[in-house]
Amino acid sequence: MKALIQRVSSASVSVQQLVVGQITQGLVVLLGVEATDNLADSTKLAHKVAHYRVFADDQGKMNLNVQQAGGSLLVISQFTLAADTQSGLRPSFTPAARPEHALACYNAFVSECQALGLAVATGRFAAKMQVSLTNDGPVTFLLQS
Repeated sequence: MKALIQRVSSASVSVQQLVVGQITQGLVVLLGVEATDNLADSTKLAHKVAHYRVFADDQGKMNLNVQQAGGSLLVISQFTLAADTQSGLRPSFTPAARPEHALACYNAFVSECQALGLAVATGRFAAKMQVSLTNDGPVTFLLQS
């Protein structure tokens, strides 16, 4: 399972021109689920995202996690993160999880983040979405379970 996280000052996601999720300060989490991923991977990755220190402390060092910084999450399913791009000029999506399996892992990830005390907004699974964000830094990391 992969999570591309971006530290943002604001972000929103829309479906058919309607905003379905938005946050101010926090992390945008683009979540990719592979066929070999399971619910334990969702729990492990949620814990990592929740505790990953990418926000500045009083000395300007990345020592605070999203909750310590008073931020929230915007979690968006992104099956293209599971693509195999090692060869050729077109991605292969063979490693990506089937939609029903990916949805279960996605929902488990969101639920675990909420159980850890985070405010979580989401996109709409499997929908065509438009994501708007202001990347703060810019700061972007790829985390894996």
